[in-house]
Amino acid sequence: MSWFRRAKPANPFAGNWTCAGCGEVHQGMMDLAALAPDPWPHERIQEPNSAVRLDGDFLSEDFCVMDSRYFFVRAVLEIPVHGQAEKFGFGCWSTLSRDNFEKYLDGFDNADFANCGPWTGWLCNQLGTYIGTDPEGVYVYPQPDRQRPTLRVANPDHGLAIDQEQGISVEQLTEILRFYGHAPTA
Repeated sequence: MSWFRRAKPANPFAGNWTCAGCGEVHQGMMDLAALAPDPWPHERIQEPNSAVRLDGDFLSEDFCVMDSRYFFVRAVLEIPVHGQAEKFGFGCWSTLSRDNFEKYLDGFDNADFANCGPWTGWLCNQLGTYIGTDPEGVYVYPQPDRQRPTLRVANPDHGLAIDQEQGISVEQLTEILRFYGHAPTA
């Protein structure tokens, strides 16, 4: 009788890898980003952050206002990946109340968020098979040093909340990336 070990699948995110979707060479784990909240009704042309206004419609790299009454911030939803030092990040948008949006604006340049957060919001971008077209409740955690806020799914029974807590496999990450047209070549 011969004994053998089943080889572990190679980690496609170790070192450089070529994307089957865009053909570009990436190094390490790839994050994804949404340029605007899904309900944004206009082209995704971004104005400078410094031009932020609370009236009308506004979209920049970090802030969004719609119809003078819906306020969004760009944030990062992180998911640990088994066997990886870094987490997978999905750059997405969350709503905030006008009061919390203004607090975030006030602290943005100096990252002064003492006694702020977590705030509640709604995740306003789809993420693979986790989040459909309905918004999902999140907690918004402001971060120091002009880093984007991080998000945690509020419902602990939601599949995304479970994966934020327990992590996902490299294969699951590959499927998420493939859903968006990016994944390592086979």
